[in-house]
Amino acid sequence: MTDLDTRTLRDAYDTQIRPEIPDPLPAGVTVERDGPLVRILGLDQRGFLTYRDLGGLAGAELDELIARQVELFRRRGEAVEWKLNGHDEPADLGDRLRAAGFVPEDLETVVVGPVAALAAAVPVLPDGVRLREVTARADLERIAAMEEAVWHDDRSHLVTGLAKEIDADPQSITVVVAETGETVVSAGWVRYLRNTGFATLWGGSTLPEWRGRGIYRALVAYRARLAEQRGKTLLQVDCSPDSRPILERLGLVPVTTTTPYVYTP
Repeated sequence: MTDLDTRTLRDAYDTQIRPEIPDPLPAGVTVERDGPLVRILGLDQRGFLTYRDLGGLAGAELDELIARQVELFRRRGEAVEWKLNGHDEPADLGDRLRAAGFVPEDLETVVVGPVAALAAAVPVLPDGVRLREVTARADLERIAAMEEAVWHDDRSHLVTGLAKEIDADPQSITVVVAETGETVVSAGWVRYLRNTGFATLWGGSTLPEWRGRGIYRALVAYRARLAEQRGKTLLQVDCSPDSRPILERLGLVPVTTTTPYVYTP
């Protein structure tokens, strides 16, 4: 890809995906606006702050905007994530968030690319492993248990969050497990963004003993085919350093980075 292609894909990401507001809103989820900032409550185990851009806010005005979020979530007794992209302005935004008490979590790379190439891939699954679309709460609980085994922390919020999305509109999301017998070895979901050309991929954690055997690639290709069937032409993923090389080989292009900055009262 040329620099122009990369910039074009990043512009598509900015204009079609951001701000990242669920549509339709699941039950119990509310959206509030504070200037250019969008505040989402009730979606996950913590609040979420998103925006397309900050409209040129800088200096004291930006610090005041950040301070209002800290005070609101301090009163709520609830953590909140500010999703910071690498090309966001002003350049010192991360420093200002840290000064206000936000703590950066692991940096990920935002990759974007055409659906068609990924949908055409035909990875081979290991013997005894199958992919299956799921909606039942029992399956969502099995996914959370697998993620807890991988990451060694509580992932119960996935059950509630995914169930809310499925209930709000089962056509807006598909959850897929890779399983052998009763064991979920990997899982991922795809969201089909309304009124855009995009689908977005999430999840993809795989039990350590099953890595390097094509399961993640198979999950990506399967979800890309689902996106293609729904007329989507672009895929976007916030990817870890482990999955980035795989996604780049499949034709996705790094367009920026993303870091969750989390304030915890």
